[in-house]
Amino acid sequence: MNQRRSSESGFPINGVYTEADLPEDLDSRLGSPGEFPYTRGVYPTMYTSRPWTMRQYAGFGTATESNARYHQLLRAGTMGLSVAFDLPTQMGYDSDEPIAHGEVGKVGVAIDSIEDMRLLFADIPLDKVSTSMTINAPGSVLLLLYQLVAEENGVPGTALNGTIQNDILKEYIARGTYIFPPKPSLRLVADTFAYCRSEVPKWNTISISGYHMAEAGATPAQEIAFTLANGVEYVRAALAAGLAVDDFAPRLSFFFVARTTLLEEVAKFRAARRIWARLMRDDFGAKDPKSMMLRFHTQTAGVQLTAQQPEVNLVRVAVQGLGAVLGGTQSLHTNSFDEAIALPTEKAARLALRTQQVLAYETDLTATVDPFAGSYVVEAMTAEIEAAAVELMERVADHGSAVDAIEAGFQKREIEQSAYRIAQEIDSGERVVVGLNRFTVDEEEPYEPLRVDPTIEAAQADRLARLRSERDADAVTRALADLRAAAEGTENVLYPMKEALRARATVGEVCGTLREVWGLYRPTDRF
Repeated sequence: MNQRRSSESGFPINGVYTEADLPEDLDSRLGSPGEFPYTRGVYPTMYTSRPWTMRQYAGFGTATESNARYHQLLRAGTMGLSVAFDLPTQMGYDSDEPIAHGEVGKVGVAIDSIEDMRLLFADIPLDKVSTSMTINAPGSVLLLLYQLVAEENGVPGTALNGTIQNDILKEYIARGTYIFPPKPSLRLVADTFAYCRSEVPKWNTISISGYHMAEAGATPAQEIAFTLANGVEYVRAALAAGLAVDDFAPRLSFFFVARTTLLEEVAKFRAARRIWARLMRDDFGAKDPKSMMLRFHTQTAGVQLTAQQPEVNLVRVAVQGLGAVLGGTQSLHTNSFDEAIALPTEKAARLALRTQQVLAYETDLTATVDPFAGSYVVEAMTAEIEAAAVELMERVADHGSAVDAIEAGFQKREIEQSAYRIAQEIDSGERVVVGLNRFTVDEEEPYEPLRVDPTIEAAQADRLARLRSERDADAVTRALADLRAAAEGTENVLYPMKEALRARATVGEVCGTLREVWGLYRPTDRF
């Protein structure tokens, strides 16, 4: 049997918890649901009035194929869309650039221009659907394409609701899809905050992400500590750009993982809300309660899925989703059971959504707010994670800022040490992974994964060639020159960027213009 008796974050787990394990100041740490410090949830009624947003992450191949999957998910009852982009799009390259070869449409949808975005959201009511876009370095570019398509369909920016991830700092720590150095990247984030406040006021301008750090090996305490430290850096960048804290902070959102260690995950989410509320009130002087609310999206842990006996992932995902709901998430993506093998099939994606629907409509989870409040074990764990996360945030601050700590390699080094420890525990059998190092089978059942059409790259290149031959080349040149001038100066770059995209400049051309002004970031660079 599993002999581990410590949490993922490293503190011991007692066999029995009693009232003596509760923090002495529990009442002030808890508060009421919807009230500071929001430990019990950011809204007074939470799911008793309506369930969380069921937002399934999808995108592959061409915009037309992804659009068909979105319509399938909407028919199946999903409440929000979440777009996965292919690697060239995430890195700001067009599909016909040499560096994109072999990656077009592979891990998400290829978006090269406004024409692809039109196809991606064809016949989808953008004033009624909430859309999340997992895009970082070129996040502002994809948001503007989305807004342009909405406007073409008579939907103003004021009616749009959704999120762009737009979290560049975690890319330097854990994921690697950065383009520019941190300073201009932070400027782009702040410009997006200011633009959306005026033009797309209901849009969540950033989803500050711990998910990818967790996937790289971060513990729950590391996940929230490094995520909230990045959040502090974004707040400082916005303040330095002249924005008032209560003008942008209500549109900040977060993105966390949900692991199979259910009790610790519930405690993690509760601790994160409490830390953020105090930071915003005490350190940044926020007055608007919405500025203090840590609202977050959760995705179940892809790193914990196994290619061996993949049907067991259905159980893992259900447990992980349960932890996210008990922890008070605002929206949830449940992974498909076959994602450790390939892009999910239609049936697997539907089953993942059905998992959420069972939790929402067949259990009593939505009958009461914060069911674990006062639990000896959960309250003790919440306090433990809070203390560990605050200590880690202080170590980040000792470097000067989150950016300085990134430059010193602090967060990356801490995460890599945790990842190595986890790998050792799995290899030794100390950490049980069902179907992988225990309860294995001699022969796996055959499985037919979803395959991406290899001709997509050539088709996208043909579309780009046709686009460039048909558009007004002089108008594109002028628009890109205006974008360059804004990037060289202090003007908000999103306004000329939008005009360039309207003129049918491509994602690669827009990002290429900014590369020429701001340069590329390499891990060995100093900044």
